[in-house]
Amino acid sequence: MLCKKLHHAAYRCRDAAETVKFYTEVLGLKFSHAMGEDHVPSTGKYSPHVHIFFEMEDGSSIAFFECPQDPGEPSGRDPGTPDWVQHFAFEVESVEVLLQAKADLEAKGLKVIGPTNHDDFIESIYFFDPSGHRLELTARTCHDPVRLKSFEDEAPQVLALWEKTHDWSQRHLLFGSRSGYQRDQAANKEVSA
Repeated sequence: MLCKKLHHAAYRCRDAAETVKFYTEVLGLKFSHAMGEDHVPSTGKYSPHVHIFFEMEDGSSIAFFECPQDPGEPSGRDPGTPDWVQHFAFEVESVEVLLQAKADLEAKGLKVIGPTNHDDFIESIYFFDPSGHRLELTARTCHDPVRLKSFEDEAPQVLALWEKTHDWSQRHLLFGSRSGYQRDQAANKEVSA
């Protein structure tokens, strides 16, 4: 496979120093690199900026740009996109660690949403960084290889139903009910036919 792992994903931030403080002190990430230019190296456009990186345990990173002279929203978020869509999701070791993280974040004054169960696949909590980026801490709740394979196998069926309807009014065709994610193999075969 060409792509081995995520190196980094990057967003814009309002204030680089505030961002460093948040990601190192609140989330415990390693502030691993900072660089800056007056011109964008890939395009040559004049845009003074600082580019900061935060490394996680597996070596992958998230990164931010502070671009004070460029117009637009400092969060870099498309104003037409709902605030829950664009986000960083960080995996934690277990649901127990997730629940402790929620308590720790709330003790630091952050408003935390969740925990939220996503299809018995992951459990997540949500909060925002100082620039308004939505962050997710998530723990895998499915460890059964057979079930994980079934999720992989049904992914094309989920996409096919979405392409057909662009809503979930017919979700029972895949999930056996009008809400939730109850699996019914007969229903799954009906959608793929």
